[in-house]
Amino acid sequence: MLSWRWFFVALIVVGAWYQFQQRAQKPIHHSNGVLVQRDPVQNMLDHGEVWQKDHYTIKALADFDIEARVLSKELYSSGREADLSTVDLALGWGSMSDSEVLSALRISQGNRFYSYRWENEAPLPPAEIARHSANMHMIPANAQIERTLKEVRIGQIIRLRGKLVAVSAPDGWRWQSSLTRDDTGAGACELFRVESAEMR
Repeated sequence: MLSWRWFFVALIVVGAWYQFQQRAQKPIHHSNGVLVQRDPVQNMLDHGEVWQKDHYTIKALADFDIEARVLSKELYSSGREADLSTVDLALGWGSMSDSEVLSALRISQGNRFYSYRWENEAPLPPAEIARHSANMHMIPANAQIERTLKEVRIGQIIRLRGKLVAVSAPDGWRWQSSLTRDDTGAGACELFRVESAEMR
């Protein structure tokens, strides 16, 4: 009799946890209008800090401060890049934080890229979409920030501060951040060592 009681208690706990997890993954919806007014702030560094993570050397290239809407999130567990970055966030600011614009776009992530497409007519000039959104590879500075980044929900407004970086390994492998917001294609993503993460 006792074992059956424990079984039902366990069933209730698992069900509650499942419901919590489902809710935690649901996108956050907003009414139309620009939610994030300011552009990301970047300041180049002449002599940036250097960190070691296992056999990787991480060098700071610029201070970086961004407030943005989360357009998409992708988690990674395989590939060399996942030694450093297990979370990619596609982020939008300015016109790309407006639900009216985003409703006309199909946004996806995969293979460390972020893509968007539309039917018929683009809601914004493609160059403006590129200037106001980016895929960013997140290198968390500590375990708490990594947990925060993994828990982020699509639609959430998040402020991130840290460094854009370049990574190298003894065998010659390199991974470097983009340092502009208007590039597209391979090499256009930011490689971001996140030192502070705040969710709105």
